[in-house]
Amino acid sequence: MQWEKLKPPEPDDPMCCCECDLDQYGCCCDCEDLDEAFTRWLKDRPSKGGSCQSPVLGAIIDRMEISLIPALLLLPLVLRVAALHYLLGITILTALPGMVLWYYYATHRKKKRTLFFLTLSLYSLFYMYYLFITEILPRGDVSQLQMCTVTTGVILTLVSLIQTKRGPGFVTPSLHVSHSHSQEADKDSSHLNGCIQSAAATGTENALTTKWRSCPVCKIMRPPRAGHCRTCGSCVQRLDHHCVWINSCVGQANHRSFLLSLSVFVVTSLYGISLVLSSLCPRQYLMTALLYCPGVYTQSSSALCFTCAWYSSIVTGGLFYMWLVQVVNISLNVTEREAQLALRNNTGQRRLWGLVISTGQYSRGFCQNWAEFLTMVEASVSPRSSLTDLV
Repeated sequence: MQWEKLKPPEPDDPMCCCECDLDQYGCCCDCEDLDEAFTRWLKDRPSKGGSCQSPVLGAIIDRMEISLIPALLLLPLVLRVAALHYLLGITILTALPGMVLWYYYATHRKKKRTLFFLTLSLYSLFYMYYLFITEILPRGDVSQLQMCTVTTGVILTLVSLIQTKRGPGFVTPSLHVSHSHSQEADKDSSHLNGCIQSAAATGTENALTTKWRSCPVCKIMRPPRAGHCRTCGSCVQRLDHHCVWINSCVGQANHRSFLLSLSVFVVTSLYGISLVLSSLCPRQYLMTALLYCPGVYTQSSSALCFTCAWYSSIVTGGLFYMWLVQVVNISLNVTEREAQLALRNNTGQRRLWGLVISTGQYSRGFCQNWAEFLTMVEASVSPRSSLTDLV
């Protein structure tokens, strides 16, 4: 029993510093949380020169989310200021993604759930749709069929997002119990039918059974390809990644709906941007209208719509990259978590504008991988992922 506790972690699921329970400070690996483990070591040491961090600064950092969520109400004002002149538009639309990325990395390092990105995405979606109705539709260049198409895309995006927020499929102790019962039932049925299994089949079955490992944090048995999310604080079946834009994990139960949300949003956004540019710049090609649209700053309404088209293009470009990462990973039957582990273990390569290309042990070919993804049995939603988890 002592050896089982001191046994090193499995190579495909390395234990992080904060998850190690063998040492008081948990400095046992070289992951990204090494600085956090060193911080915990410093906190246990007696202070010699006073606190290194101001209490006021710490309070500001802890309450940063409370001050940033009301700032979303300033988004229309910021876009209107950017529409005053094209130089202001370039400056603001360049600085805005940088600020969002800075806040993303700040919350990612703190392993903290935040509603900022989900609120920003929903608020941007509704505000762009509001401008489309109030500014573009009265111009008379959009037909009723095109308007219904955009509205349908917005509704489908919200419906698929709600389906995604139902839960990623958390690992519960009852999951391993039901798996053990099913294994015993299969053995009993095989014995009753008089089927004699070969030694190779028995070895394969034992190998599949031993893939269930104990989580060093949750202390529960989890199935293959499951992982522990330090942001949510739970193990997720077939964990892909923790998405800050939906404030939830992407796992076995909501991976397909997550991909559907990305697909519908990207298609709807591209279609809406094309309608806006066709209305504002009827004499320009759609591919060049974003770069050159003469006379668009002569009116405040057209300048605002043109600026919002640029803002939507930036958001759509980021989500399209996320969609491309998901498509590549599904084609290779690898999750984002497994791809990052492969990159850490030098078994994966960065290609295609930063995409991690890794063919793991689960890949069975392009068609087989997509068939497995589309027919994947969804995990039952645990009580933690109920309606209260939608926020």
